[in-house]
Formats: sequence, C-alpha cells, structure tokens
Amino acid sequence: MAAPRRGAEADLRDKGAVPAGAGGAPEDIKMATYTHGQHSPFLGDANLRTSMVIEMIEKKIEYLRTEKTLNIYRTMVIGTTASFSGLLANFIFRHCFRVNHGALRTYASLTTLPFLSTIVAYKLLVTDALKSGNISQENCVLRSSLVSIACGVLYPTALAFSKNGRLAVKYHTVPLPPKGRVLLYWVTLCQTEVKAMLIPLVFQAAFGIYNGIEHYAIFESTLEKTVHED
Repeated sequence: MAAPRRGAEADLRDKGAVPAGAGGAPEDIKMATYTHGQHSPFLGDANLRTSMVIEMIEKKIEYLRTEKTLNIYRTMVIGTTASFSGLLANFIFRHCFRVNHGALRTYASLTTLPFLSTIVAYKLLVTDALKSGNISQENCVLRSSLVSIACGVLYPTALAFSKNGRLAVKYHTVPLPPKGRVLLYWVTLCQTEVKAMLIPLVFQAAFGIYNGIEHYAIFESTLEKTVHED
C-alpha cells in the first residue's frame, strides 16, 4: 500500500500539483509572509516628497500673500497722496474764483476721482507690468513718477480749475471773460494761485521715484526667494 501511495505523490509533484500539507509554500506566499507588517522604503520616500511639496507650496502662498499686501499698500499710498493734491487744488481754485457754492460736491469729487484714477493707472502701468516681468527698474521708476505727476497733480489741477470755473460763471463770482480770450483770461486770473501747485508737483515727483524704486526692490526680492525655494 505504501509503494502505490509514494508513486501517486511523485506523479503529483511532477505535474505541479502539491497537496496542502506537503512540501514548501510558493515563493510569492513566502515573500508576502516575510514583508507583512514591515514599512516599504518607497512609502517613506513618497511621504517625504509630499511633505516637501506641501512646505514649498505654503511658502509660495506666503510670499504671494506678502507681495499682494505690499502692492495694495503701495497703490493705496500713492492714491492717497493724489487725493490730498486734489483737496489742495480745489481749495486754491475756490479761493481764486471766490466760489462759495457746491463745496461738498467739489471736495468729494476732487478727493475721489484722483484717488481712483491713480489706483487704476498705477495698477495697469506698474503693478501688472511687474507681474508680467516685462519691465526694468528704470522703466518702473519712470512709470511710477509719471503716474504720480499726471494723476496726482495735473489731473486734480485741471479738474479743480474746470469745476470751480463753471461755478464762478454760474454764480457770477468773478467778472466774465471777454469773447475769444476765455482760456487766457482764466489763466491770468489764477496764475498766482497756480504757483502753489508746484509744492505737490515736486512732492509727487519725488514720491513717485521713491515708490517705484521700493516697489521694484520688493518684487525682485520676492522673485529671488521663490526661485531659491524651487
């Protein structure tokens, strides 16, 4: 009886069919048994890479948040200086034209309009240009100073001259100009007071140059930190 049984087992081994309790287990089962409960080195590397990527993303978000805050701060400051220039221009021309009517309306418009125009112009010409990377430091300073002068002095001066001149004509607070010499008459009438606008002109030019230099330095520092982290 034993001989036939051994012969049957030998035939089964030759055919690749091993009984459950006989012989050794397959290699994949042994490997699975050996590695069960142990951490794979590839899993640790993946976790390390994930943590590094998350840290880099957090730092970039922090840099971008800081840059955005500084951009808003710079824009708000230059817009506020334009508002003060509008207030000064309105005060000068109201005194020049001897206008006592519509004070609230003129002061509100001379404060709001230069502020908004300066913010929009500075964002388009300076901030967006810096973000695109198509602007040098000299160009940034030039644009900042031009925006500061044009929107912070020239525009408020022209606006105050126009609004208060209309009020002067409407309420006859000053003699009407002769026909054909309207502009020359108004300029001659206000030439002494207009010289006072040289003060905000110089201030806005200097502040525009300083603001452009500082803004470009902040942008360059943020860019270098981002590249270094990459």
